[in-house]
Amino acid sequence: MIEATVEELTPIVGTRPACRALGASPATIYRRRRPPEPRPKKPRPRPARALGEAEREAVLAELHGERFVDSSPAAVWATLLDEGRYLCSERTMYRLLEASGSSRERRDQLTHPAYAKPELLATKPNETWSWDISKLKGPAKWTHYHLYAILDIFSRYVVGWTVQLRESAAVAEALIAQACEQQAIPRDRLTLHADRGTSMRSKPVAFLLADLGVTKTHSRPYTSTDNPYSEAQFRTLKYRPAFPARFDSIEHAREFCRSFFRWYNHEHRHSGIGLMTPASVHHGRAKKARAQRQAVLAAAYAANPERFVRGAPKPPTLPEAAWINKPDSEEVAH
Repeated sequence: MIEATVEELTPIVGTRPACRALGASPATIYRRRRPPEPRPKKPRPRPARALGEAEREAVLAELHGERFVDSSPAAVWATLLDEGRYLCSERTMYRLLEASGSSRERRDQLTHPAYAKPELLATKPNETWSWDISKLKGPAKWTHYHLYAILDIFSRYVVGWTVQLRESAAVAEALIAQACEQQAIPRDRLTLHADRGTSMRSKPVAFLLADLGVTKTHSRPYTSTDNPYSEAQFRTLKYRPAFPARFDSIEHAREFCRSFFRWYNHEHRHSGIGLMTPASVHHGRAKKARAQRQAVLAAAYAANPERFVRGAPKPPTLPEAAWINKPDSEEVAH
């Protein structure tokens, strides 16, 4: 914009006065009027000490040979040097590989499969469960117990838990089987989600779920947000005021968890489910409880309407769906 104004003023007052008036650089104006011509690139002369064509071919033959095809130039250089041979420097080997189009990672690399993002939806209880294992510190350093917990993501109800001395696929198998039996889960109805721990991906658990007709899904590696409900539930456990720094024994850990899960299922008002208890949502009592809340609020409004400046109050809405990785609206549209 400034350059255009300079060009308009130049016929009247001249280039340099126009630049002074507008705060522009005269050198910039002159350069844009007559841009410099690009200089032709001269080929780099070949140094006299460079390897000859035969020597280059000999080096590439060694690098591409079966013996060194998976070795780095540094390893090739050192190996040949130990054998009393010197063909060229390590840097020259890299230059020759780059010139021949072979300057990539020469060693075999582990390739990881592409993991799909789990997208799970629950619109009622016992439709999608998530489970995980968390460590509880024991009485001494480096000792701990393992807490297994299975959570219904729609109602946030803990359908099964146990505390054991070690992580075991057999324990996980027994806990899942017990929870499915207690909840009377029919075939081809439940999805069980977990992370990629050894117990979660074990064959006993996989065979059990296949026998029960339960679909299993797993989180992506190192992605804690793929199992948010179990992670949040463990956080609630460990941030309780009574949660000890260490448990004196496994009986102590079990007693604490027994008290916690009783409170969590039957007394804890969960913000994610309309401040209902998980048990009331899981067992179908939430609608009646919300209607009772509405009646209490209506009576309070009728008695003192001036206290409710935003109109008649309503209790929090009940959950309609629970997602793990809810897809974006644009993805759904496509």
